[in-house]
Amino acid sequence: MADPALHSETPAHHQTQPLKQIAIDYTPEACTHCPDANTITLTYDHRGGARWRTTTRFLYGTFSSLIQCPRGNTSGLNFNIYLSSLEGDKSQDEIDFEFLGKDRTIVQTNYYTGGTGNKEEFHDLGFDCSDEFHLYVIKWGQDLIEWLVDGKLVRRVERKKSEAFPHKPMYLYASIWDASYIEEGRWTGKYIGCDAPYVCLYKDIHVPVGSAVEG
Repeated sequence: MADPALHSETPAHHQTQPLKQIAIDYTPEACTHCPDANTITLTYDHRGGARWRTTTRFLYGTFSSLIQCPRGNTSGLNFNIYLSSLEGDKSQDEIDFEFLGKDRTIVQTNYYTGGTGNKEEFHDLGFDCSDEFHLYVIKWGQDLIEWLVDGKLVRRVERKKSEAFPHKPMYLYASIWDASYIEEGRWTGKYIGCDAPYVCLYKDIHVPVGSAVEG
């Protein structure tokens, strides 16, 4: 059932519904899902991190979650919400929101087509993403991607005729992990870990209505 707050003129693939079911890719004991409350908790500690995803892929649509990022000294960690045709596939399509533990006042957006990315942009949030919940939205269409934070458009990419664009059905993913080995710590910082466990909270997670792709 679609969210009753939706207007009838909303295109079908941008209508949303609460997320009811997830798969946990690794460290299930570090991921807690409460379907009735529509909340998910990811924890990073001595066990490492964890990653969840939807059980189906979607071809276009609007994806959203309220997120409160981990507190304390999060240097070295990456926490996120993103779309990917398949994590680990070198030819993946992907659309990202990524938080970098060395500075929780910014967020990185990026997208990949056929495994090729290098389209990173950094955005000043104007707040510390661990202070409270904030709403993060990805709107993905055949010729347009938009990233929004608390209802404010932070990035908009229109498809160019000469440019490849994400077109593969994608899962919604989220994870927390130690990325301090990337670029010798220049990306997320060096991992310190003095405030572990680190907890990333997701709630009111919504996915598209009618654009799920089986298989």
